[in-house]
Amino acid sequence: MDPVDTARARLETERNRTLERLADLVEDYDAMVAASRDTNADDEHDPEGATIAFERSQVGALVRQARAHLEEIDSAEARVAAGTYGTCEQCGRPIGDGRLEARPLARTCIACASGSR
Repeated sequence: MDPVDTARARLETERNRTLERLADLVEDYDAMVAASRDTNADDEHDPEGATIAFERSQVGALVRQARAHLEEIDSAEARVAAGTYGTCEQCGRPIGDGRLEARPLARTCIACASGSR
């Protein structure tokens, strides 16, 4: 498989995983909202754990993170189309294939990411 096809396949896999995660999170969030509507629970004074509002807030934050991750995938796909995918945005050198395999959205090589350059 050529490098462009490899990049596209990695990004497609990443997009599918993120979409599945986002769907699960949205489902969890909707279930929490529905459950809180159907109960009279005084979750603010529950000594057993976090409040429903806190849990909703956490899931909401995870939903926002997943959506931001999708935007990063879009950006990586734009780099593929522009022919700049796999090139470090800081030093202009190639990003190692191992790094791209582990982090398909990587914008920098390992040296620049670690600050050693």
